[in-house]
Amino acid sequence: MSRRLLHITEEETAAVVDEDLALQAAREAFAATVDGAVFPSLAVHGSDPRNRFTLKPSASATHAGVKIGSYWPGNPEQGLPRHHSTLLLFDQTIGRIAAVLEVGKANAYRTAAADALAVDLLARPDATTLAVFGTGHQAAYEVRAVSRVRPVQEVLVVGRDKDRAARMAADLASEGRTATVTGAEEACARADVIVTATNATADAPPLFPAEWVRPGTHISCMGADAPGKRELDPGLFSVARVFCDLPEQARRMGESQHAPEETVLTPLGQVLTGRVAGRADDDITVFDSSGIGLQDLYLGLALLKKLDMTL
Repeated sequence: MSRRLLHITEEETAAVVDEDLALQAAREAFAATVDGAVFPSLAVHGSDPRNRFTLKPSASATHAGVKIGSYWPGNPEQGLPRHHSTLLLFDQTIGRIAAVLEVGKANAYRTAAADALAVDLLARPDATTLAVFGTGHQAAYEVRAVSRVRPVQEVLVVGRDKDRAARMAADLASEGRTATVTGAEEACARADVIVTATNATADAPPLFPAEWVRPGTHISCMGADAPGKRELDPGLFSVARVFCDLPEQARRMGESQHAPEETVLTPLGQVLTGRVAGRADDDITVFDSSGIGLQDLYLGLALLKKLDMTL
């Protein structure tokens, strides 16, 4: 029997996604990593090596799908964003695609929700100063998401391009936030939570040296999601407790690809479900986020429910 293929447009998903929906979906996804199957992602490049895309497969007890996330750096010249994501959901009875969801903006919420969940589980409860390294597409979403789980009073913006950093600080200020542009050393000295959301690679110096990070700081690394990327000083692995979405993937394409072999990587889902303790008072904690398909699956199902649609 033929079934109608659902096509949910970018405009439809962007209209209904918000921080609360994304954070709840992230909680469900990370809880599902504990006892369910978690498939690693595959990062490849397009016909032009400057372009790349990532495949993130997923399956729960009831649904399955795959997200294709693309990064085309030349898109702004055509009036389009560099990043886009498309989620494909299967009809479980016949193995064909039942729904196609365009989730470019929703994906930014989804990535930031993983950060917010990690901050909620690992940062000090009294964390009030947030430093964000990066001024691109994702950085402001990270600020908004973290601000929903901690009483952020000040945002410190660090960027290589001072004009872009100033624009981002001004945009955050227009939302009613106290935001200032600082250097990396000052940001590390003052921050309770550090978020890195850059495209930094291992052939460039780390964003800041390990010794600048204060005891008790939480760091969420959101940028390293492909082989060869790196944001942190590898020296942090010897002084921090490291958490991630999926250890074997983190070793291959996350920040932890640069970690010593003996570094213990703890899945965040283990903390969420109470099977492993999170922070102790003066720990430096690191969340290495390379992204898993279960996040996309649970977000897609939440979007369909919000749109009053079912597979």
